[in-house]
Amino acid sequence: MDTAIINSAKIWLQGNFDAATKAAVEQLLADNGTELADSFYRNLEFGTGGLRGIMGVGTNRMNKYTVGMATQGYANYLKQSFPGQEVKVAVAHDSRNNSRFFAETVANVFGANGIKVFLFEALRPTPELSFTIRNLGCQGGVVCTASHNPKEYNGYKAYWNDGGQLVPPHDKNVIKEVEKIASVDEVKWSGGAANITLIGKEADEAYMNMVQSLSVYPEVCKKQHDLKIVYTSIHGTGITLMPEVLKRFGFTNVTVVEEQQEPDGNFPTVVYPNPEESEAMSIGLKKAKELDADILLGTDPDSDRVGIGVKDHHGNWVLVNGNQTAVLACNYMIEARKAKGIAQPNDMVIKTIVTTNMIDDIAKANGVNCYNVLTGFKWIAELIKEKEANENYIVGGEESYGLMIGSQLRDKDAISAVALLCEMAAYEKDKGRSLYQKLIELYVQYGFYKEHLISITKKGMDGQQQIAAMMEGYRSNPPATINGVAVAEMLDYELRKGKNLQTGKEWEITLPKSNVLQFVLADGSKISARPSGTEPKIKFYFSIKTTLRNAADFDAVHVQLDEKIKAIIADMQL
Repeated sequence: MDTAIINSAKIWLQGNFDAATKAAVEQLLADNGTELADSFYRNLEFGTGGLRGIMGVGTNRMNKYTVGMATQGYANYLKQSFPGQEVKVAVAHDSRNNSRFFAETVANVFGANGIKVFLFEALRPTPELSFTIRNLGCQGGVVCTASHNPKEYNGYKAYWNDGGQLVPPHDKNVIKEVEKIASVDEVKWSGGAANITLIGKEADEAYMNMVQSLSVYPEVCKKQHDLKIVYTSIHGTGITLMPEVLKRFGFTNVTVVEEQQEPDGNFPTVVYPNPEESEAMSIGLKKAKELDADILLGTDPDSDRVGIGVKDHHGNWVLVNGNQTAVLACNYMIEARKAKGIAQPNDMVIKTIVTTNMIDDIAKANGVNCYNVLTGFKWIAELIKEKEANENYIVGGEESYGLMIGSQLRDKDAISAVALLCEMAAYEKDKGRSLYQKLIELYVQYGFYKEHLISITKKGMDGQQQIAAMMEGYRSNPPATINGVAVAEMLDYELRKGKNLQTGKEWEITLPKSNVLQFVLADGSKISARPSGTEPKIKFYFSIKTTLRNAADFDAVHVQLDEKIKAIIADMQL
């Protein structure tokens, strides 16, 4: 065992750590195995989005001490950034094990630093925190969640005064302040209880009123009030608000999946509490089939991601992917606002660089500006802030099941997304068609886009090194062809350079640096490679497009596109 790891663990035996923590460290030292190494080989990184890691003792784990040190660093930066002001923060948490404990730890450290804290009285959706930061005029905020990660994980997302997660220069500056906290003895742990105010119903009411204001066609919701809706919170925070929000939208026929409605950090009915996973949606899908429902919706533990299921054109239930959901949402907000006469000439939509370009096509055809940003809603939030004096943001999305409707909060929001997706289903039902039939019509109109995602996990101490080597290989030796088609362009967002691989011509990418590579093929296909910022994974995104002449050809063309993606993956040996 590396002596540095042993010495790091021994510091926890000698320092001001509680007895239970010291006992757990002693056990790790006695075992002298991989768990000891993984727990102490590094400090849990406070990245640009905050912390995320496995819960347990050690410098590389989510625990009271790593959370407290991170909060002390963030508190120091907030006080430096707003001198002479009363600094206020909002703090929330999800249903995960220890989330309440971590949230109270965060609140206590902020309070002890003389910062006024609005702490939610119990679990709440992450988007409500984003809204509350803006609504209460806070300078920052924290939500304790690991989003859709497995049950062993927890995390800590840090927010700025616009309600968005940290972006430059604040992200790097907070990281510097956190890294300065060398010992738990530098953390102010207690003494600020008077600075903590519990919040609940009033914050809920303000947030739900905002969500209701997003409705474009409330009269259609009332007309189609008996739309058969099945909703699952997958043991998460959505259950706190979602049934009431749907009721306020006018829907009267909502079935909540009982087996998954109880908030539970052990997520007993699923392996991954992620609506991107078909397994997590399977119980809801079964219920939707039983009831012959119109739409199924599921939200992740902190309610910022939404998955949906609908009947396809053959009447079979299918789960709609994140790109398709974003297409439906963006098209609805453009189309319905235009039909209602409330569209503005300066309306804009925003998507991420790995999200389907079909949204760009829809926006362009309707005279709406569509902007592309790096992955993560913090970049959508930042662009809204940059452009809000001149342009009117209406909707944005990303392929990983995230939507943000309206600009009154600045993070992805599955609560408002569920409500608006139900409104969309009602809107289409009123016209005699399903959401899936609408999707096929959009493919005929704008082109049939097909996307696919592969995630490759590399765990352990050398996992990140393997991922880095994979990226460096693509960067230094890009493929000349993929599946027999020439690679026309390589876009390197880390170097902020685009290059035409045929002519050698280069150009600058104006987005901030990010470790993403994109290969654009001569036939318009696009393959993106991006290491995850929160998990030991590298993700490959595939996007291809062809013409769909009519709805009757959908099945045959769908098979052709599936085969093409399989061939691309096989050629890349992934």
